[in-house]
Amino acid sequence: MPRNPNAERDNPCLKEQELSFKCLNKNNFDRDKCEVYFANYNNCKEFWNKVRSDRRAQGIVPYLPPVEERAEIKADYMKTKPKL
Repeated sequence: MPRNPNAERDNPCLKEQELSFKCLNKNNFDRDKCEVYFANYNNCKEFWNKVRSDRRAQGIVPYLPPVEERAEIKADYMKTKPKL
């Protein structure tokens, strides 16, 4: 459980961050063994920063959506994201 009761509200990538830390601890802080976790965390941060920026541009407050709405926002994005 996070120490800060608002951690999940303030950090939409808390799970990815904690998984990165857990990997580092498990692997004696060998960053090379945790690259996948770092990439996932960075992708998460980029996504939510884009969401925050778009909401700000549209005048939607709060800029970061509430925890309850995040799964739906992510699911909508996954449906509409361009295929590579």
